[in-house]
Amino acid sequence: MAKRILYLSPGPDPDGQLQQLRQWGQVKVVSTAEEALESLCSEKYDTVIIASDPHSEAFPLGQMFQAQFLLTCMPEGVVLLDRNNTVLWANEHFRNWCQEDPQGKNFYRALGSPEIIGPDFCPLHTALSTRSSSHSVLKTGQGRYLQLHARAFSRGNSPPKHIILTLHDVTEQVLQQQKLEAIHRAGIDLADLKPEEHLNLSVQERIELLKAKIIHYTQDLLHYDTVEIRLLDKRTGRLELLLSVGMDPEAAKRELFAKAEGNGVTGFVAATGKSYLCENTEQDPLYLPGAQGAKSSMTVPLVLHDEVIGTFNVESPKPRAFDESDLQFLEIFSRDVAMALNTLELLAAEKASTAQRQTEATFAAVALPIDEILNDAVNVIEQYIGHDPEVVQRLQRIAANAREVKTLIQKVGEEMTQLPPQVHRWQAKNPHPELRGRQVLVADADEAVRSAAHQLLERYGCVVETARGGKEALRMVRNLSGSRGYDCIIADIRLPDMNGYELMCALKEIIDPVPLVLMTGFGYDPTHSIVRARQAGLKAVLYKPFRVDQLLETVGRMVLRHQAAQVSS
Repeated sequence: MAKRILYLSPGPDPDGQLQQLRQWGQVKVVSTAEEALESLCSEKYDTVIIASDPHSEAFPLGQMFQAQFLLTCMPEGVVLLDRNNTVLWANEHFRNWCQEDPQGKNFYRALGSPEIIGPDFCPLHTALSTRSSSHSVLKTGQGRYLQLHARAFSRGNSPPKHIILTLHDVTEQVLQQQKLEAIHRAGIDLADLKPEEHLNLSVQERIELLKAKIIHYTQDLLHYDTVEIRLLDKRTGRLELLLSVGMDPEAAKRELFAKAEGNGVTGFVAATGKSYLCENTEQDPLYLPGAQGAKSSMTVPLVLHDEVIGTFNVESPKPRAFDESDLQFLEIFSRDVAMALNTLELLAAEKASTAQRQTEATFAAVALPIDEILNDAVNVIEQYIGHDPEVVQRLQRIAANAREVKTLIQKVGEEMTQLPPQVHRWQAKNPHPELRGRQVLVADADEAVRSAAHQLLERYGCVVETARGGKEALRMVRNLSGSRGYDCIIADIRLPDMNGYELMCALKEIIDPVPLVLMTGFGYDPTHSIVRARQAGLKAVLYKPFRVDQLLETVGRMVLRHQAAQVSS
């Protein structure tokens, strides 16, 4: 069978090469590289003979064929197109991306009609019309992303007839970028609480909503089924469980602390602030059993403003299931989780603060009126003692109910301001726990002083009652002496009906020891009542104007001293 030969020679044939070639088979003669390319696209040839003169127009095509081996071995796809986007030649790398032989087919059809992502949505047309490079990204039906670089070439000023394409597989980079963007959107959604959710949901309900979102994105976005998140209690160093999915129940109950040793990978991460990749749980010295059958795990810190607030742990039944890329994605997602928790804590703290202000406002409105009811009831009780027991009992119930109203208001306020364990980082620790539940009586003629005593001391859990003078104070003490009595009595040295020393002496006839604190202005004690009261056993004095911390410390010391005296007696 005769051979088909393509002979490229731009000039005459002085050596008779053409005549010799025709003895071997059918010869087609073309004079330009463009004609040769078009012939190769439309017909099949057994061989191609190119003029050997390096100065001839055929030589560029010769260079191309000589470089074909290099182009075939390149890690990128290389394609030669005509101006109709027909594939004239393609290297092996590009052919592997096509479902069938691309030779002679439309470029886009050869790739299965890919989606053009941009930025140039007509890259081949742009290359031909502008004679400059064009760039775009194609997405094939197999989910592969190809970065395309197109450039047309021509000889001299003649219109370009061919396009050289290089295509690089950027699937991994694009998928990673998409995952990062998805994580970013997930982070926004984690912290997104709509006004109606903020108003209508309790703090605990918001916590459950956030946990549900975290689980959803961890499973559907990161594709991790076994998750454990713990929050660090700064006061104790303990890592409290926030959520656990797929973990062994006993492992979830395990008590862990932020310590580099003896507390597993979670404790190490919380203590050091460093992420940890456990490739083989059976060989890792830090790993403590978590999910049943887990072979590998990775744990990252929850970090907010450079402070570790907890840990995020995922586990897999496969050894070496995670790599550095997975660790990076989890670190990014964990930052969003930390921010969402912070937003939740701020909202919870705001709600608690608002509730505290409302409680204090309620106390301020009812405290002094209730004190007047108590004073009047106690006054009438003393007048009726020995006359009508039924009236006395009714008055005693009135006094008890008045005190109960204040106790209930305080209890409701504490419940409203109490934060759930998951967000207790914003819960301020009471600096004076010794004051909680202690009975304090304040005697002063100034209504502003009595109101301030309620506001300041009840904030720390004291049960405050007030009197306008010495006689009222004595009646209140006598009425309460049958029970535990007052833990501290604060009185001005100059009451309308007696001075501080006289009050001290009168109190000693009712209770002993007397937990009295006298208040006075600097240097003002015309009756020397403080000196005489000290001689009678007075232990504490407050000099006006005093700071709040001085008041709290003084009352705290008196409470502890009185408590110790009662125990010893």
